[in-house]
Amino acid sequence: MQKNTQCAQAARLIENADGLLIAAGAGMGVDSGLPDFRGTEGFWRAYPALGKAQLRFEAIADPHAFHTDPRLAWGFYGHRLNSYRAVTPHAGFYILQKMAENMPHGMFVFTSNVDGQFQKSGVDEKRVVECHGSIHHLQCLENCDAELWPADDFWPDVDDENCRLRSPLPECPVCHALARPNILMFNDWNWLDARTHAQLLHFRRWRQAVKRLVVIEIGAGTAIPTVRDFSEEQACPLIRINTRASQVHRPGDVGLAMGGLAGLQAIAAAFA
Repeated sequence: MQKNTQCAQAARLIENADGLLIAAGAGMGVDSGLPDFRGTEGFWRAYPALGKAQLRFEAIADPHAFHTDPRLAWGFYGHRLNSYRAVTPHAGFYILQKMAENMPHGMFVFTSNVDGQFQKSGVDEKRVVECHGSIHHLQCLENCDAELWPADDFWPDVDDENCRLRSPLPECPVCHALARPNILMFNDWNWLDARTHAQLLHFRRWRQAVKRLVVIEIGAGTAIPTVRDFSEEQACPLIRINTRASQVHRPGDVGLAMGGLAGLQAIAAAFA
């Protein structure tokens, strides 16, 4: 009964809004079959070769890995690129678009995910902020004068058993040094943020026009709270969907201890 009441409250918040901000963490992709790398054991289940080598996520998701063992680093990121290209966005992506379609200012997305699933589901590229970058864009590892470029022509052939790239390593088109994903990694001082900065400018212009914003936050973790902090900074009604950390702190906000798809389906049902 309490969950039904919470979903009804969430539906009212959405009905009263003139703009919808989606704040999405790794939990948004789980229902599409993507791993969220929660904890070392979960990461090693997804990448057993790295488990055998006792390599933690923080070690392989570090620019240093591209210097020391580029075929292993690109084995990991190449596998992820292939997985993201192959996956189909789950129904929750379309529920969100349906919720926003009659709002005067529509929806905007702020996500720490690098998978491009919102764009794949049909969200306008100019309505997405990818605060940690995108695996679908590359940059020079040596930080030369090259700008970012799309990864469209890079189709990695990965030995999944050993997590190693078999095909040629991608190169910078300007200086021919090794290329890396345009993703903000751990200990990363050379991440090129120009694309993300431009996305944030689009968001700020949109945000200024919205008078009755509501935020739906989905699957945003607490270990790296970038998305959760961004949600709360908006100072507007918040609907937080999270299996483990659904607590909200202000009266009128809604916390649903559910997975992303299940939570969105429950809210959509409350509209009926």
